[in-house]
Amino acid sequence: MNLKYFKIGLLSVGLFFYGTTNAAEKKQRKAVFIIVDGISDDMLSKTATPFMDYIANKGGLIPAYIGGGKGTYSQTPTISAVGYNSLLTGTWVNKHNVFGNGIEAPNYNYPTLFRLIESANPEFKTAIFSTWEDNRTKLVGEGLPETNNIVLDYAFDGLELDKRKYPHDNNSEYIKEIDQAVANRAAEYIGKYGPDISWVYLQYTDDMGHRYGDSKQLYEAITFEDALIGQVYKAVEEREKNFDEEWLFVVTTDHGRSAETGKGHGGQSDRERSIWILSNQKDWAKNTQNFKPSVVDIAPSITEFMQINVPVENQMEWDGNSMYKEVKVEGLTGIVKGNKLSLNWNQKKLAPKTMGEVWVATTNNLKEGGKDEYVLLETVDLSKGKSSIKVKPSENDFYKVYIKSNVGNLSTWIF
Repeated sequence: MNLKYFKIGLLSVGLFFYGTTNAAEKKQRKAVFIIVDGISDDMLSKTATPFMDYIANKGGLIPAYIGGGKGTYSQTPTISAVGYNSLLTGTWVNKHNVFGNGIEAPNYNYPTLFRLIESANPEFKTAIFSTWEDNRTKLVGEGLPETNNIVLDYAFDGLELDKRKYPHDNNSEYIKEIDQAVANRAAEYIGKYGPDISWVYLQYTDDMGHRYGDSKQLYEAITFEDALIGQVYKAVEEREKNFDEEWLFVVTTDHGRSAETGKGHGGQSDRERSIWILSNQKDWAKNTQNFKPSVVDIAPSITEFMQINVPVENQMEWDGNSMYKEVKVEGLTGIVKGNKLSLNWNQKKLAPKTMGEVWVATTNNLKEGGKDEYVLLETVDLSKGKSSIKVKPSENDFYKVYIKSNVGNLSTWIF
């Protein structure tokens, strides 16, 4: 077991705000996100989840998706670590480069939530509570030169490596015990210290899915994890009650399950791509009525809640939008023929003359740690759903298109 304690200093009463906001008049904002493994959207209504229901009544439970653009360059395997990294980076696999649970070669040029938050305010306290040690050492990339040697302030993980305390059995009871230990520590530590950003990961449901598929065992595991979620949420409520703090609480899953038996995942079937997002935020459900959110919308939402000043070059690489804004555009696609760039997107309930800026880069230097020069080509009327724009031919036959607007940002790659 890898258990790290770091000295916890005085909690900062100031926040990192956009512009010049009087921090003394604002509550301190903190966030915790939980990934509970392998629960497709249809499963939640088939078993008892009283604590998730309680949170949904305060905020909302939203159908969502995983897996990137099906049949496109961004199609993303519905596999655990792949889903975690899509949440952490706000990007699909064509960018973050984690294609499986081996996590062979993450592209750290697409920073995780933890790096963005640490860069914005080094005083913020970070924490992870996880069954898998790899979530910290490989995905977050703790201590690696490629991640600027990021170090989390607190970590409770690696319990799966302690076979003496948690002897591995054929029915994953040891994983159930570890999940309980992770939730216990998360609730205790959040309650005592209130880290600014925390990640909690729970695994037991996925193990039951692989072993039994759609079954009593899997649905009982969901109810078990629901109680752990409630345990962590109670600690958050206590923080809000006893301290001058406002908390964002988010729960999601990393993939659905195979349609036939529920035992597998990894493909692009509707059920494997079908997930959900639970939060204590009322606005999210209202703002996603006109589009189906995905796991890559969570990172932009967390950074907006925490009022993190994310560099524009990172925002332009995100594949998602903040759910604090009412998004009414999605599905940007495009082709280039000669000197003409033809773009199409889906729009809903947009008033005429709802404008968006079209920015284009003809390089992908950020993939290798460099910078891309975006050029503002034109301002277009998003209510029309399409546009044709003159563009200079690319030497690489490659274009990155980013549309910025107050009804959602869009991005696509064109080869």
